[in-house]
Amino acid sequence: MKTAVLTDSTAYISAQMREESDIHMVPLNVIFGEEAYREEIDLTADEFYSKVKEAKELPKTSQPSVGTILEKLEELKEEYDEVVAITLSSGISGTYQSMRSAGEMAEGIEMHLFDSEISCLMQGYYALEAAKLAADGEDAEKIIARLEEMKETMRAYFIVDDLNHLARGGRLHGSQAFIGSMLQVKPILHFVDTKIVPFEKIRTYKKARKRTLALFDEDASGGEKIRAAVIHANRPEEAELWKEEIEKQYSNVAVTVSYFGPVIGTHLGEGALGLGWYKE
Repeated sequence: MKTAVLTDSTAYISAQMREESDIHMVPLNVIFGEEAYREEIDLTADEFYSKVKEAKELPKTSQPSVGTILEKLEELKEEYDEVVAITLSSGISGTYQSMRSAGEMAEGIEMHLFDSEISCLMQGYYALEAAKLAADGEDAEKIIARLEEMKETMRAYFIVDDLNHLARGGRLHGSQAFIGSMLQVKPILHFVDTKIVPFEKIRTYKKARKRTLALFDEDASGGEKIRAAVIHANRPEEAELWKEEIEKQYSNVAVTVSYFGPVIGTHLGEGALGLGWYKE
C-alpha cells in the first residue's frame, strides 16, 4: 500500500516544505466582492493583509468544492492506493464534510479522514508527521493512530485584537456575554470540541501574552521534548520576540514562527497572535 497525505491550505505549510515532504493540498478560497482567490496559490498572506486594508468590505471565505477534492483524488490514485486527509477543525469549516463526501464518491483510492480539531501550523504538524510516517511505509491506519496520539497533547491559545470578525462569521461560540464586555479587553481564545471558544478575558495585551506563556510553561517546564509554533496575523516582529523568549528559557522546545493566512486571517483580523504546541 502506498499512502498519500492530503491537507487543506489552512495548514499553512510552505510550498517548498509540501514538496519536500510529499504533502498534497487543496485550497480554501477568500472572496473579495466578485473575485475569488485560492489561498496559498493566488494569494499569499502578505498580499491578503495589504488587500484587506484597501477593501471597502471584509472578504468572505469558502471551503473547497467536492469537485475540486475529487479532481485531486483522481490525480492521487495514479500513484497511491490510499490517502490520509487532514482538515482544519470541522467546527469552523465545512471542509471536513466536503472531504468526506469526495472520499465516498471517489473510486480506486480509499480516503482516511482526520479532523485536526484545530488549524494553521498546528494542523500542519499533523500533516508533516503523517508524511514522515508515509515515507517510512506506514499505512493509513497506523498513521491515524499516531495523529490521535499527538492530539492528546496538542494545545493552542490565541489573542485577537477584535472579536467582531469571528462573531460576524459565526466562528466564535459561547461568546455573547463575552462580546458584551469587550471594551479594553484582549481575549484569549482556544479550541474546545472542534469550536473556537473564549478561554479568558484579560485587560491588556501584555497580560494576555504573559498568561499564554504561563499556560505554555505548564507543559514546557517538565523537560519533555516539545514542538511549538508562534503564529501571527501580520505581526512578524512580535512573533520573533515570542520565539526568542521561549528558546532562551526552554532548551527542550523547538519553535517555529508561522502565520494566520488569508482564510483564518479573515476571521481573526490583523494583529492576532497565537501559540500552539504538542509533546513530541
